Amino acid sequence: MSHSFRCRVYYEDTDLAGIVYYANYLKFIERARTEWVRELGIDQARLKAEQGVVFAVRRLEADYLAPARFDDVLTVATAPERLTPARIVLRQAVSRDGTPLFDARVTLVALTVAGAPTRLPAELARRLG
Repeated sequence: MSHSFRCRVYYEDTDLAGIVYYANYLKFIERARTEWVRELGIDQARLKAEQGVVFAVRRLEADYLAPARFDDVLTVATAPERLTPARIVLRQAVSRDGTPLFDARVTLVALTVAGAPTRLPAELARRLG
């Protein structure tokens, strides 16, 4: 299931040159992933409290293609690429009016609250499968 999330670039997101500071793209895609999981019907706080499962980024590959600037409205597209019993690989792309700005492949892993690897919750795997 792919997902689309819109966000605006605020002054605090930019650097001295007036363009989005590179690390802020990671915040934009994190927010989009949170909304994607929420739209799948998964309550992450309840998942942690009831099953002791949390998600962490294991790997991230990113390409910065063009700058975003103050007051731009960005669209973050999130789409699952691969699913294993303990990992989700996502493609996330940030664009402005259809112009690609940032592209990332993100590998998420399921962990216990103690930090040990665990399987993806069955309900999430079912919804993604």
